[in-house]
Amino acid sequence: MQSAEATNSTRKPTNLSLDSALLKEAKILGINISRSAEAGIAEAVKRHRQENWLKENASALASSNAYVEANGLPLARHRRF
Repeated sequence: MQSAEATNSTRKPTNLSLDSALLKEAKILGINISRSAEAGIAEAVKRHRQENWLKENASALASSNAYVEANGLPLARHRRF
């Protein structure tokens, strides 16, 4: 998956409500508010996608883990480490 900065996506002006003290401090520190908000939202989207994938694939993961517990790793005899 590509990051938001790696793609040439268009930006859309958006209104956000932010803690005023936090916003003031970020401006004093020279933090780019838009890019920081975008990075935070991108991280939240990534985390939710991961959680959803794990939920959707929980039974397959459990089945695979149960197989390995019962039978060991497939092709384990070919491992050289």
